[in-house]
Amino acid sequence: MKNFNINNLHAGNFIPNLWKSIFSPSCLIVSLMMISSCDNFVEVDLPGSQLTANAVFEEKATANAAMTDIYSKIRDASLLTGSASGLSHLLGNYTDEFKFYGDPQNSTVAFYNNSLIASNTQVKGLWDSSYNQIYAANAVIEGIEKSVHLPETDKKQLKGEALFVRALLHFYLTNLFGDVPYITFTDYVQNRNAKKMSVNNVYTSVKNDLEQAIQLLPESYISQDRVRPNRYAAHALLARVDLYAGLWDEASNEASAVMNNTGLYIYEDDLDEIFLKESTSTIWQLAPGFSGGNTLESVTFNFTIGPPPLSALTDGFMSAFTVNDLRKTHWVKAVTDGTTTWYHPFKYKYTGTDSSKEYSIIFRLAEIYLIRAEARAQSGDLIGAKEDLNKIRKKAGLLDTTAITQAEILDAILQERQLELFTEFGHRFFDLKRFNKIQSVLSVVKTGWDTHDALFPIPEVELNLNPNLKPQNSGY
Repeated sequence: MKNFNINNLHAGNFIPNLWKSIFSPSCLIVSLMMISSCDNFVEVDLPGSQLTANAVFEEKATANAAMTDIYSKIRDASLLTGSASGLSHLLGNYTDEFKFYGDPQNSTVAFYNNSLIASNTQVKGLWDSSYNQIYAANAVIEGIEKSVHLPETDKKQLKGEALFVRALLHFYLTNLFGDVPYITFTDYVQNRNAKKMSVNNVYTSVKNDLEQAIQLLPESYISQDRVRPNRYAAHALLARVDLYAGLWDEASNEASAVMNNTGLYIYEDDLDEIFLKESTSTIWQLAPGFSGGNTLESVTFNFTIGPPPLSALTDGFMSAFTVNDLRKTHWVKAVTDGTTTWYHPFKYKYTGTDSSKEYSIIFRLAEIYLIRAEARAQSGDLIGAKEDLNKIRKKAGLLDTTAITQAEILDAILQERQLELFTEFGHRFFDLKRFNKIQSVLSVVKTGWDTHDALFPIPEVELNLNPNLKPQNSGY
């Protein structure tokens, strides 16, 4: 058995390790065992107790299980996991949000020291898990398209969700690695020779997937807790993509499409309510892995005694808060041993509770306001930009911005993003790159920072298996 890599993606008439089911008279349990650590998973015969890939998508229950299992993998083992192996923690250490205090042998050290190399197993894990989940999304799309008996409404919902996930993961991959393959199939012959796309072409493919998803997904949520994306989740991601691509008018329009739906999304002014699972400002979130569970973020970030077991917020980050900023008192917690004081993110406050209090929020309304503020400022609508920016500042207990010029307003937006979106899936890293400030900011505060650190290295094992992925990113 070998580690998963993009060149092992293979689909035949059935997928033995992808869908396993256990039947009993009273229940149906579908466990989607993803294909990590499997060399060639079509070599094993399909046991009689398993479902064929085609059969999975003929029943609503199993088809939904196929899709929801992807979300569980995203929650537990992906770029977006709230655990220490996810971007929230890793990129927090990679930039200026976190100082690392943990075991010197911990894999996070390479991120904190900006000393990544092409053989780094954590980087390979980010690559592998993403393409693993992209493969699963493609399998859902193909299964849905071949399905005969699944109702059309369910087909549209599931295909829309799978397209959304495929777009989301490719979006993160290209912002981490630069030019990457855009995988839209499950054929191993094509996968083994997949060619890289330019970042701009990846964005084009992401936009195409999201525009399809918007047409397929319903406006309302099919689940009360917003863990299954609806049409506006796709609009939210598309707004972010357009912003990153410099498509200011499009980004503003996509953001407005979300914000104007006041029947679903109500701006939450109470900082202690925003990260609760019932928050009206949540656009899409991931449910915990068990009933009564809360977020992996709360486990990763929160500590009660010092020194911190993993990471704490840097002094530089803490000094960015102004005296009256309510986010400092509501979203950050101090821990002291009587001599030294450390600070940790406290957006997610709960761990062991009788019932789930918090889910991991991937998209929320405050980011959409900041997207529109930036897009408006870039396109010259400075009054509208300040209106959106001041909405965020008011919630934090701050006065309206004093910024006047376009450059001043954009700087104010960048600072507001730093304080509003800290430790949420690497926003700080991506924002510094977009604003062309990553070198000027991180070279001052980070030991070992170099210009090539703006991209991760492509895992060397992938380059060895597929020459089409060459050349390696500069500096590695």
